[in-house]
Amino acid sequence: MPPLNLWNFSQRDKYVYNNETQMELYHLRTLDDPLTKVVKDDPVRPHIPLEQRINEAAEILILKAGEEILAATCLQWLKEIPTTEEDLVNMDKTKDTAVFYTIWSYSPGAGQALIKQAAAWILGEYKDVKNIVTLSPQTKMAERFHLKNGATVHKTNETTVNYQYYHKE
Repeated sequence: MPPLNLWNFSQRDKYVYNNETQMELYHLRTLDDPLTKVVKDDPVRPHIPLEQRINEAAEILILKAGEEILAATCLQWLKEIPTTEEDLVNMDKTKDTAVFYTIWSYSPGAGQALIKQAAAWILGEYKDVKNIVTLSPQTKMAERFHLKNGATVHKTNETTVNYQYYHKE
């Protein structure tokens, strides 16, 4: 399933959303980046250490408008679709499956914009990616968010749900 076409692409991961506000997808890839401060606001998995969120197979994606942070999500690369938080650490880190395992927003609609933007970036940058999924809690809020944004339920696990945004055979 391709991402929804709400974005006009321009250079350097900068995008114009609905021709109004210029937003930038910022990649947090180093532990000493000052923007790592956003992790303190993670409402879903605040217990996951920064070193697990930023490494050779993980990064934090931030949607910004100028200097204003609008939303953040954590992305883990894996070979397969995880069913538990332990899988995020223990599974093969091959870049076949992009897993969003937490997302939070500082502005209405920014979480939706971020997830769509991030999916579009992944599909543009990683031609061999097989899946874009989530490792979400079993909550009504997560269900409403992901289904409203075009995901489907891939699998309901013992304590989590995998919502699927993209799959390639």
